[in-house]
Amino acid sequence: MRVLIAGCGYVGSALAARLVRSGAVVWGGRRSSHGLPPGVLPWSLDLTEPNLRVPPEVTHLVFCAAPDESSEDAYRRVYLDGFRNILGALLQDRAPLERLIFVSSTSVFAEQSGGAVDEDSPVVTSGKGALLVEAERLALAHPGGVVARLAGIYGPGRDRLIRMIREGTARRSYPSPFGNRIHRDDAAGMIEHLLRLSFAERCYLGVDDAPVPLDEVYLWLADRLGVPPPPVSNEPDARGRGALKRCLNARLRASGYRFLYPSYREGYGSLLASTA
Repeated sequence: MRVLIAGCGYVGSALAARLVRSGAVVWGGRRSSHGLPPGVLPWSLDLTEPNLRVPPEVTHLVFCAAPDESSEDAYRRVYLDGFRNILGALLQDRAPLERLIFVSSTSVFAEQSGGAVDEDSPVVTSGKGALLVEAERLALAHPGGVVARLAGIYGPGRDRLIRMIREGTARRSYPSPFGNRIHRDDAAGMIEHLLRLSFAERCYLGVDDAPVPLDEVYLWLADRLGVPPPPVSNEPDARGRGALKRCLNARLRASGYRFLYPSYREGYGSLLASTA
């Protein structure tokens, strides 16, 4: 397996380390090679460059780049223009591409009433989410294309909820929005799993087993930290409104993936233990 990870950042680096340990040849594609895991081959990659170069004989591509800012223009530059650029370079290089994984987001779903969603649920038709959906279609036009829609990613270095509870900036509201999440190591594990599946569906949701109201997570964290529960307020907390949908992972589970952190309890429990 010769893997190019385009956008080798928070999740991509964790994935790259896993793949190197399994014996794969891995290129970490990003603007700077600083901080890549040991054994990962650096590859200078500017997705905004129409004539970018790709490594030789790439067999697997993971596109998990992210824009520097949350604007429609930035989304278009990275997810559409950047993705087209790298696909064009691979086509020009006649890469023997067996599988292509486009890392997307559960923000593409149109549900806003607290209902459950899966891979076949309706998606948005405007805004940044629609740009992601358009890029997903580009990926799925490839015979080996797979879309991985990840929920909110947390893990080492991304412990915002813990800090909010500890610092007293969290606010509970009713009805409580849902928290759909996946630990970084499970996001990386899921993508590696999809790279290796002999048969893969076209789309998978990357979310743990517990899409629960944020209120439940807040109370659990406060209890573990030994601090008062966050107050109930009509004002949004530092996290924002939260999701008005519950994302389900039945398809990913059925494919054989087993979570390292199947719920927020194991995931945040691990983070709390590492900082105790």
